[in-house]
Amino acid sequence: MREEALLMGCVSTALAMHRRRVLGIVPSAFTEKNLVGKTFGKELKVATMHERLLKLMDFGDAFIALPGGFDTLEELFHIVSWAQLNIHQKPIGVLNVNGLFDGLLSFLDHAVE
Repeated sequence: MREEALLMGCVSTALAMHRRRVLGIVPSAFTEKNLVGKTFGKELKVATMHERLLKLMDFGDAFIALPGGFDTLEELFHIVSWAQLNIHQKPIGVLNVNGLFDGLLSFLDHAVE
């Protein structure tokens, strides 16, 4: 199981403990490769990463990128570009644990200049 899945599991556990609603939107590729842990709350299985992103857009009130891999970056850039195109106006955040995203954030600052 990937560390990213463990982190998402910790977040969902904390939310469930505080009686908050949790919806895990899981692509079939993740379940087939056993990349997800226990889901607290509801779990919605989808066929593809793109379908996951669309469901995140439908159900999410805000977006936060947790430390992860290329799939995390892909989703983050989709969400940011959709905000830039005024497809949504939802808050977007990055959880920069131990400076993981420092290089990316520096690049983005440079790109905006």
